[in-house]
Amino acid sequence: MEQHDLLRKEIIAGVIGFFTTVYIVIVNGSILSEAGVSLETGMIATIMASFVGTMIMGIFGKLPLILIPGMGINALFAYSIIGNNNFSFQEGLAVVWIAGLIFVITAFTRLGSILKEAIPDSLKHAITVGLGFFLILIGLEKSGIVISGDSTVITIGDFTSPTVITGLVTLFIAIFLFVKNVPANFLITMVIGTVIALVTGVETRQASSINFQLSELVFIPSFQAIGDISFWLAIFTLSLILIFENMGILNGQLDMLDKQKGYKKAFRITATSSLTSALFGTSPTVSSAENAAVIASGGKTGKAAITAGILFLATIIFIPWISLVPNTAISPILIIVGFLMAQNIKHLPLQQLADCIPALLIVVMIPFTYSIGDGMAFGFIAYPIVKWALGKKEEISKPLLIISGLFFLEFALKVIGI
Repeated sequence: MEQHDLLRKEIIAGVIGFFTTVYIVIVNGSILSEAGVSLETGMIATIMASFVGTMIMGIFGKLPLILIPGMGINALFAYSIIGNNNFSFQEGLAVVWIAGLIFVITAFTRLGSILKEAIPDSLKHAITVGLGFFLILIGLEKSGIVISGDSTVITIGDFTSPTVITGLVTLFIAIFLFVKNVPANFLITMVIGTVIALVTGVETRQASSINFQLSELVFIPSFQAIGDISFWLAIFTLSLILIFENMGILNGQLDMLDKQKGYKKAFRITATSSLTSALFGTSPTVSSAENAAVIASGGKTGKAAITAGILFLATIIFIPWISLVPNTAISPILIIVGFLMAQNIKHLPLQQLADCIPALLIVVMIPFTYSIGDGMAFGFIAYPIVKWALGKKEEISKPLLIISGLFFLEFALKVIGI
């Protein structure tokens, strides 16, 4: 194949990758807006972090991988780290920055392999499944399909409400497009969902402006909460998720590319990108799951990533239109991404009680406590207890015991009111 044809194939793969991931601009912007910034600022932060991370991967990693704020991780940032701890947005970014720094240290030292071996696979998969159910719950709430009940924790929404009807119709359209594997199905879902909301009279957001100040492009994290135990426990939780999620995603994507030799470089670039995310004002970036579409479209080099990165930057001029997208058009994407993450339940050792109980505790308690950190704590504390009860103390690694002890300490401090 001629050089010109190869370049064209890479560019097309990059364009396809962009259209399959651009939904993150409004979805992540919407989640960040619930953490203390405006929707427009959240979208700009998402665009800039995606642009820089993807360009670094394309130029230095020479791989067709797009980096965007991770789904699930953004929920952890907004609802658990900031929401549950009452941190300011800038204090939340300080958590992201230090967790990113730990990720970088892990990627450039042997610590990564030590952690990878210390944490049981059952707990790693359980975190992903629990995050999936958490996203499903958030998506259902955003569309009004489930609400807080008077006599129950949650109950079904008002199915006569135009908001709920619009959310349900958009969800079924999203599922149809997704299972039919329609290219850019998430983007199409948002467009159709917005049109339906306008027709049914569901309230949409006001068009925003693209006039922004330099201060909206660069954030200064605040370390005022650095003396709080909750600050460090949030860092601990975010670091674990960042490291293990990226290990799994990159391994799978490099297998598709048959470029496992590039794993170390890709892991280090992903870690570096997550560190810069705090400065742009967003939760950490990860290698997008939709990179499978880039690879399937023929993307093999960094040129595909560079193409997608440039398109992400150009998205800034479309912010006034993107900001019109209502929650009913966003929630189906959260729900479907949650379904995809929940599929990892097939990797849980359901026939092995000692491993299954701690893993299922994580899966159940993340959405039920509305806290990813607290949900993880239940599973990590239960694991050594179950192993000890069964006389399998040799299966409890020292790093895991330390992690479990830190989670137990968090609960103990909550009990005594610290």
